[in-house]
Amino acid sequence: MSDMLFQSDILATRQALGAGDQNPAQTANTVAARQAAEEFEAVFLSQMLSHMFAGVETGGAFGGGHAEQVFQSVMVDEYGKMMARSGGVGIADSVMSEILRMQESQE
Repeated sequence: MSDMLFQSDILATRQALGAGDQNPAQTANTVAARQAAEEFEAVFLSQMLSHMFAGVETGGAFGGGHAEQVFQSVMVDEYGKMMARSGGVGIADSVMSEILRMQESQE
């Protein structure tokens, strides 16, 4: 499944950048930069969401305990990833442009 998402990321990036204008190495760098930027945004969003869920009281017959804490942290991480893949809050765009700018200055 992740290979399918990776392929769709490559196609979307190529379409956005005009793949005919760049060589394959530049396109691969752009795709890698986009993935790194989205992963960064996913971690950031997960941290924000974890603080939001910290105040939620769980209890009752089926609530609480160590297993719920583990599940909640996994769920929050997946929420962050899903939000980042869906466009996020715009952090990935800024991070990606900064990554590409730094790569260009090194060349």
